[in-house]
Amino acid sequence: MKLMQPPFPVTFKNGLTAEVTYLADAADIPVALQQFGLATACPTLVIVGGASGLSVEDFERLRSLFKEVVCPFAAAKNFAIIDGGTDAGVMQLMGQSRAETGGQFPLIGVVVEQKAILPASTPPSGDAAALEPYHTHFLLVPGQEWGEESPWIAQVATTLSAGQPSLTLLINGGAIALHQDVPNSLEQERPVLVIGGSGRSADRLALAMTGQKPDPEVQGMIDSGLLHTVDLTVGIELLRAALQRVFASVNHGANE
Repeated sequence: MKLMQPPFPVTFKNGLTAEVTYLADAADIPVALQQFGLATACPTLVIVGGASGLSVEDFERLRSLFKEVVCPFAAAKNFAIIDGGTDAGVMQLMGQSRAETGGQFPLIGVVVEQKAILPASTPPSGDAAALEPYHTHFLLVPGQEWGEESPWIAQVATTLSAGQPSLTLLINGGAIALHQDVPNSLEQERPVLVIGGSGRSADRLALAMTGQKPDPEVQGMIDSGLLHTVDLTVGIELLRAALQRVFASVNHGANE
């Protein structure tokens, strides 16, 4: 693991440049954000969910959610968005949608160093993944396995928001999303909006929350009172309204 160093630029094949830095421990997070020029006390949106397990059909179904709901919302509210940063699944959709909608908000990927393939670099491990080329910043964190970035994502969002509203969206997702990403957000007292109908873990949680399929394994998360859900099939306007409603409740709590 590299010691913390000043951010350095990487340039992708699309010609865009992102700033990258390595973190050694959690104390480095505020320093790294400052070096990136990112203001603290910034509202944050955390995106967690499907990566390589996201099917082609789910990918296409979710495209409008990102382009017509998530990106306009982030732009209107001056959010920074934080996700897992690799060129797959919801992270790829997030980066592509930001580019296609002309978004100017920071898009920060948090990736385990040993799983991140930087442009023009040798893969550090057999199952490493390329960085998503429309993100603006990357934090490379200690670890050897996928999922070890999860507590870092949660802490980066808490540090960056610094008391401002912060919300997590769960979209699709597998075991890491369900057993690490969601609990880590809840541990930081960050509300989670579960997008039912987006597949896999999100559907499992949504069904349990609505009482359609009780699930003792996730009941503790539901009992936190921090989970909310909306179904992907309700349409763009109702999805926007749900995001606004949950954000308003977070905003109220942040200003009490």
